[in-house]
Amino acid sequence: MPIFLLAYNLVPAKFKNYTLLIASIFFYSWGAPKFVFVILASTIIDFYIVSRLHRSEVKLHRKLLLSLSISINLGLLIYFKYANFFVENVNQLLLSSGIESISWTSVILPIGISFYTFQTLTYSIDVYRKVHAPLQKVTDYLVYIMSFPQMIAGPIVRFHDIADQITGRKDLIDDKLIGFYRFCIGLAKKVLIANVMAEQADLIFNSNLTHLSFANAWLGILAYTFQIYFDFSGYSDMAIGLGRMMGFRFPENFDSPYVSKSISEFWRRWHITLGNFMRDYLYIPLGGNRVSSKYRFFLNLWVVFVLSGLWHGASWNFVIWGAYHGVFLILDRLFLLNFLNKVGKFASILFTFFVVMIGWVIFRLETLEEIQRYLKSLFSFDFSSTFNLTPGFSFVVIFAIFFSFLAGFKKGKQLVQAFFFTDRYALWQHLLLIIISSALLLLSYSSISTSGFNPFIYFRF
Repeated sequence: MPIFLLAYNLVPAKFKNYTLLIASIFFYSWGAPKFVFVILASTIIDFYIVSRLHRSEVKLHRKLLLSLSISINLGLLIYFKYANFFVENVNQLLLSSGIESISWTSVILPIGISFYTFQTLTYSIDVYRKVHAPLQKVTDYLVYIMSFPQMIAGPIVRFHDIADQITGRKDLIDDKLIGFYRFCIGLAKKVLIANVMAEQADLIFNSNLTHLSFANAWLGILAYTFQIYFDFSGYSDMAIGLGRMMGFRFPENFDSPYVSKSISEFWRRWHITLGNFMRDYLYIPLGGNRVSSKYRFFLNLWVVFVLSGLWHGASWNFVIWGAYHGVFLILDRLFLLNFLNKVGKFASILFTFFVVMIGWVIFRLETLEEIQRYLKSLFSFDFSSTFNLTPGFSFVVIFAIFFSFLAGFKKGKQLVQAFFFTDRYALWQHLLLIIISSALLLLSYSSISTSGFNPFIYFRF
C-alpha cells in the first residue's frame, strides 16, 4: 500500500487511473489469480455492449443489448455463486426419489463476485435509463469495476454516483489526510475489535452445539453480532478512506445500525448501499409501495428481502434470514412501529437489537438442525451455566458496546457526525487525529504481524 500510494501521488494526473488499474489487477490477481482473466474479459465485453447500447436509438435494440449485458453479468454470478447450491438441492430431491444423483465438479467462488456484478448492473441500467452517459475509455470502466479499495467487500458504488469522479477528481491534501484517518479507524475496527470478537464467536459456534450452554449461547451470539458489524463496517471504512485519499467520494455504508429503534430503521443504517440498490433496481421496478393492494406491497417487500438474503450466500439459511427480516418489516407497517414508538427509545432499541441478534444466529449457521439447537440453548434459561471466555474478549467487548451504541446519545451522535461527516479540520484537530490514527495503525499492524488469525468472513458472500 505505501508503494502504491507513493507511485499514485508521484505520477501526473493523466496516468493516475492507469496506476490505480494496474494496482487493482495486481491486488485481485494476488487473491484470485485463476479468475482475474474472467473478470477482465467479461468487463471489457460488457463495456463495448453498453457503448453500443448508448449509441443506438432503436428501442428494441437498446432492450436487447441491455438484456445481453444483464444476462452476461447475472449469468456469471449465478454460475459461480449458485451452481453448487442448485445441483446439491437437485441431487437431494433425486436421492429422496430413489434416482441416481447428478455428477458435478464443485465451482470455486471468486472473491468479490457479488459486488462486481451489482456494479456492472448499475452501469448498464444507468446508461439504458439515460441517467448518465457511459465512459469513453475501457480502462476507465475497468477502474470503476476493479478499483481495489471496494471491489471485494463494498460498499456498492453505483455508476451515476461516481462517473464524473473517474474521469475528473480533485487532488486535495485535506482529502488525503481525512482518508488516512478513516482508513486507520476502519483497520482498527477490523483488527482490534472484530478479530477478537471472531475468536470468541468461532470458539462457541464451532463447538458441539448439542451440549451448548445457555451462557455460552448468548456469549457466542453477542460476539458474532459485534464481529460482523465491526468487520464489515471496518472494511467499508477502509475502502472509503483509501478512495478519499485518491479523490473518490464513495458512499457511506453504515450509520450506527445497532441504535436503530425498529427493523425498518436498521435497514436504513445497515449496508446502506445494498439497501439502496435493492430499492432502486428491484423494489421500485416491482411496483414498490405504489400498488393497488397492501398485500401486493407486503409481497414486494418480502420478495426483495428474500432475494437480498439469497444474494448474501447460496444457502437456505440466508434465504430464511432474508425472509425473517422481511416478516419484521411487514410487522413494522402493520402495528410494530406504533407499538415501539409508545414504549420509548431505550426499549425499542433493546427490542430491535434482540431481533437482529436472533437473525444473526440464522445468518451464521448453515443448517436448520444447527439453528434449532442454537436457538434452543438461547432460550433454555439455565442460569447455572458458566462462560467460556477467550483472552482479551472481556476487555474488548466493552469498546465494542461503547462504539456500537455511542450514536444513541446526543453527545455521541455529535461526535460521530464531527468525525465522519466533516470536510475540513483546524490545524490542532489535524494534529490530534494524526496522532490517534498513527497509534491505531501501529497497533493494528502489530496485531496482524503477531497473530495468524485474521478472518475475512465476507469471502462467503
